[in-house]
Formats: sequence, C-alpha cells, structure tokens
Amino acid sequence: MCLRIVASVQHGGETIGEKRKVIIDGEEFEVDVEVDGENYRATIEGRTFDFIIPEAKGSAPRKRGSAGGRKRSGTVSASMPGKVVTVEVSVGESVEEGQTILILEAMKMQNEVAAPISGTVSEVHCEDGMNVEANVPLVVITPPVQDEG
Repeated sequence: MCLRIVASVQHGGETIGEKRKVIIDGEEFEVDVEVDGENYRATIEGRTFDFIIPEAKGSAPRKRGSAGGRKRSGTVSASMPGKVVTVEVSVGESVEEGQTILILEAMKMQNEVAAPISGTVSEVHCEDGMNVEANVPLVVITPPVQDEG
C-alpha cells in the first residue's frame, strides 16, 4: 500500500495539524496529519502512524497551492501507452511553457503534449512513429539559469 499525504506546516516552532481526505486501496479515509520537523504523525480511524518522508529531510513541507515558488520538472512522459505521431522539437532548441513539443496518439486520439516549463531541450528519447510506454521520459527540458541576487 502506498500512501502519500500532503501535510501541515510548521509555524514559529509550533506544530500545526490538518485534516486530509486520502484514498487507500479505493477506500476514502479522513486523516489527521501533524508534522514536527521531519517527523510526521497520521491518525486514521483512531490508529496513529509515525513516519518520515525521506525526500523531506531538512526541508519544511510544502503546502499545496499555486506553483509560484515551486520548482517544476522539465521531464515530459506519456501518461498512457501510445505512439509518437511527430516530435516537434530537437536537442538544443529553446521552448516556451505551453508550446507543443510532440503529438502522441493514445486510444485512437491524437494529443498535443505541451512543454511544462520554458527552457532548452536537453534530451529527446523518442522519434516519429515510435511506440512508447506510460511514464517513460520522452523529452527533457532544462530551465534557464536564473541569477540569485
């Protein structure tokens, strides 16, 4: 069973909890989640579970919401198996967020796949007419380097 919970935030040294609805094996549960540093505690139907999220070590958990300060991935994968109709970009080409980078046919429908971020195409792992599996990287876009200052 895999459980992913977006939890609460720490504010001024205090632990703040939240209630979340999660679906586990097709069944919906209401979960009380608390976070204290890198330690999490979830209570589901009166049972309490302590856990950590390895990638969260040393960093405050993020709240869901706008992608304002969130780093987004430039890796583009097919959400389902299909066939690449055309690849519209090549390595080294600059792309803008939302620009069509390839057309994928899945379930007898052609879908335009857009760039999730602006940047430079650093890898292309597919070609016209290629059959692809779900969740396999097809194109990787590297974001432009931003000066911090």
